[in-house]
Amino acid sequence: MTTREHAIALVTGANKGIGRAAAQQLATLGMTVLVGARDPQRGEQAAAAIRAAGGTAHALTLDVTDAATIRAAAHWIEEHLGHLDVLINNAGISGSGQVDPGDAVDQIPSTVELDMVRKVFETNVFGVIAVTNAMLPLLRRSPTPRIVNVASHAASLTLFSDPNGPFAALLPSAAYSPSKSALLSLTVNYANELRKDGILVNAVAPGYVDTDSNNHTGFLTVEQGAAILVRMATLGADGTTGGFVSEDGPVPW
Repeated sequence: MTTREHAIALVTGANKGIGRAAAQQLATLGMTVLVGARDPQRGEQAAAAIRAAGGTAHALTLDVTDAATIRAAAHWIEEHLGHLDVLINNAGISGSGQVDPGDAVDQIPSTVELDMVRKVFETNVFGVIAVTNAMLPLLRRSPTPRIVNVASHAASLTLFSDPNGPFAALLPSAAYSPSKSALLSLTVNYANELRKDGILVNAVAPGYVDTDSNNHTGFLTVEQGAAILVRMATLGADGTTGGFVSEDGPVPW
């Protein structure tokens, strides 16, 4: 892993949780961090805390489901910084409020409301496409561009199709898990397209982290969960692309 000092990194959904921790860790490595957040006040509070800790950070109002804020964020980066080195697509929703997706009775396929599925995919899949495509011209100006998509072990078809596996007891999901599986496919397809340009694109599974999305039932700290995001954001030139990894190594598809 390289420190990527003086590089510029955008983290979506960075005002709290894993995204906030990743932003802090990247700033500690010497990067200029752009804190993407839907709420301008919360974004600025997170950026101010990073600056107070000695890092360089700017808040950007960015809602991954709002094309206008995406365009404005890309324009701000171009005008003030000229390029982007790292994009971490962290923003995501479970679709069931503060309920662990594995316990969400409202996501059972045979009874799920389609509006929920659409809402989850709008953020977790379409939002990633929208932000990535808007930032690609800026990433192409970097000598070492990296894209990290934050997925989940819940994205793994191998793990969830095993009736005797560790996730067999979890409820079936028609929203969150499929959205993260779709994100894996997107990751591979972006990696295949952008490989020739030297843009490394990978998906990560942070693990069961104590966050709002699971009502703080996770056993990992946000700092522990963010570590794999930072590691993949700072890959060297010989780093992998099109991978799906956790801190423990490759995750089965």
